[in-house]
Amino acid sequence: MEGVGVTALAPVLQGFFTERLTQRRVSPHTVSAYRDTFRLLLLHAQQRLGRPPSALDLNDLDAVFIGAFLDHLEHQRGNAITTRNARLAAIHSLFRYAALRCPEHALLIQRVLAIPHKRRDSTQMCFLNRQESDAFLAAPDRTTTLGRRDHLLLLVAIQTGLRVSELTSLTCADTALGTGAHLRCTGKGRKQRCTPLTKPTARLLQQWITHRHADPADPLFPTRTGGHLSRDAVADLLTKYLPAATATCPTLGSKHVTPHTLRHSAAMALLQAGIDTSTIALWLGHANTKSTDVYLHADLAMKEQALARTTLHEPRPGRYKPTDGLLAFLENL
Repeated sequence: MEGVGVTALAPVLQGFFTERLTQRRVSPHTVSAYRDTFRLLLLHAQQRLGRPPSALDLNDLDAVFIGAFLDHLEHQRGNAITTRNARLAAIHSLFRYAALRCPEHALLIQRVLAIPHKRRDSTQMCFLNRQESDAFLAAPDRTTTLGRRDHLLLLVAIQTGLRVSELTSLTCADTALGTGAHLRCTGKGRKQRCTPLTKPTARLLQQWITHRHADPADPLFPTRTGGHLSRDAVADLLTKYLPAATATCPTLGSKHVTPHTLRHSAAMALLQAGIDTSTIALWLGHANTKSTDVYLHADLAMKEQALARTTLHEPRPGRYKPTDGLLAFLENL
């Protein structure tokens, strides 16, 4: 932009993480989500502009470039509109911080902040039924260490409905596997909650921890090198096992299965077991039951589809024919 000085992006971005997010005391999950957003943005800028991230200026990230990045997320990376909007929210947060540090770029910042969130189409929620869940759980090779890890991760995800960030951040210390077995996690808004486990799942987790000789601080579902799995690693895991699961349960072939699908599956299983939405909201860590109402609508749609398949064919009533002259006059208007 003419008439506007060059402002290096690096100090602004570093200040955003070390000052702004620290002052706001955001959760580790939020920091991770923002980090992933800007990692993708900087790599995209490096590929498009041919300069390393440390050499980028704030001017490089104008509204046109940000818009192109959001399109890249949707069309090249295949991200859902929800993910696109979450990435945009992180970018908006950075630019609101930049408005305080770089007032000379007010026009550029204003244009980026004016980029709207994209409205989602009303699509049917994807979740797994019991047969589909069982097919996924049977896919990993449980004779190997990684296969046992993957089986347990899928089992815990389907049973507890934890968010993928909550799932990957679990440590062995977050498990209580005696009487009243449960997992402890910190969800959105730094809210702590406990999620019950069935006795068979608790036994498998105890065997898993004992077999690994794991310390309390060790990740519950570690990588090959002992670190925490990433969100992308969990998504890749589902992609890996989908073909084998589909071979035994063909209905999976028509479904787009993501880590959040497992969370939806847990919620739908609870709802169909007769659990009320207030309890499900607490189970999933929702702030209120509004977020949980989507499962009610999905369950109602399933029942309506079942009713349509089972309702007997009824003859269509004949056309009404008025017998009175005045009624016939009104009918023909």
